[in-house]
Amino acid sequence: MSTKRGALIVNGTLGVLLLGGAAIAYSSLGGGATPSAADAGAATRTVSVTRSTVVASVSASGAVESARARSLGFGTSGTVEKVYVAVGDKVKKGQLLARLDDSSARESLDAAAAALDTADDDTSTAAAYAQYITARNAYREARREVAATVIKAPFAGTVTAVNGTEGGSSSSSGASSATAGGSGSGGSGAGGGAGSGSSGGGSGGTAGGFVEMADIGRLQLVGNFTESDITKLKIGQTASITFDALTGVTASGKVTQIQPTASTSNNVVQYPVTISFTEVPDEVRLGQTATVKVVVGQAENVLAVPSTVVSTAGGRSTVTVLRNGAQTSAQVQVGVKGDALTEITSGLAEGDQVVRPVSTGTNQQTGGFPGFGGGTRVGGGGGMGGPGGAGGGR
Repeated sequence: MSTKRGALIVNGTLGVLLLGGAAIAYSSLGGGATPSAADAGAATRTVSVTRSTVVASVSASGAVESARARSLGFGTSGTVEKVYVAVGDKVKKGQLLARLDDSSARESLDAAAAALDTADDDTSTAAAYAQYITARNAYREARREVAATVIKAPFAGTVTAVNGTEGGSSSSSGASSATAGGSGSGGSGAGGGAGSGSSGGGSGGTAGGFVEMADIGRLQLVGNFTESDITKLKIGQTASITFDALTGVTASGKVTQIQPTASTSNNVVQYPVTISFTEVPDEVRLGQTATVKVVVGQAENVLAVPSTVVSTAGGRSTVTVLRNGAQTSAQVQVGVKGDALTEITSGLAEGDQVVRPVSTGTNQQTGGFPGFGGGTRVGGGGGMGGPGGAGGGR
């Protein structure tokens, strides 16, 4: 036997062995045969219908701010004589915060008081009574001018900024002291106009006053919720709050205000909602970024399945149930649609096996053997090169 002929016989034998091995592998993998119902049931991923608590919530983010904040200013112009507080100081209601040089105002008050005493001596005639009224009004105005030379705390709180210095102007607005713990001017503090200095007549919660203060014991967060979520929110609903910079720290709150008008940003319609803290952890500071989650629905001890197994179209909800090894579609009625679970009010019984949806993007084989024509390999590359399909089935 020649060497060339011997090589051909060996190569032929190897080819037969290769094809035989491929056939055996093809047969062991199931080939193109249809799996039995039992085999299908064993390979199917299911989840049992169980009783559980279903919680639905919506979320938004925002910055922590005081629910009562004021930006305080003097009610008159002048030179600052004394500043009694610094950023971070805790003050009581009515406490003196700053005052102007009131020499001129007090001189005017003394003159007005003397004029009033004189006019009060005789009010028997109409002219004398008119003179008395004029003197009385001038005296009251002089008293208001004196009161306007001081700033007093309208409520107990914390000084968050001092925007002026001793010897400077009463209208100073450049921040000479940094705001403590972030913006303390945000909030819904009701401000007055430029009223009496004794009541801290400021700019009503807007930045730029001589002294800014906030009640850090009354905090809130304003979050922007989408138009689909806003329909689920109601005044009084409970909320949980987490903080970006405070791992493991949580606070509780409740919905206290829902704005009736929306704002639009990047074609997204959102509604501002105020969440008032009902519990304030010691670590929380003004200006910190937080995420609020509002519970909008809850059902306890109800039949539930993972939300991912429920398909809804045209108002009709269905699940795929595994019964006697076969998969069948079942219509169900749903209750609370939670973050992870969905309540089932009818259509399923406790213990029923519901089929989980098949994940996309995984390597799945539907008939044929990889590398040999007739098969389709989903999400994977080609198998072993072979006749009619080197590097992948066609």
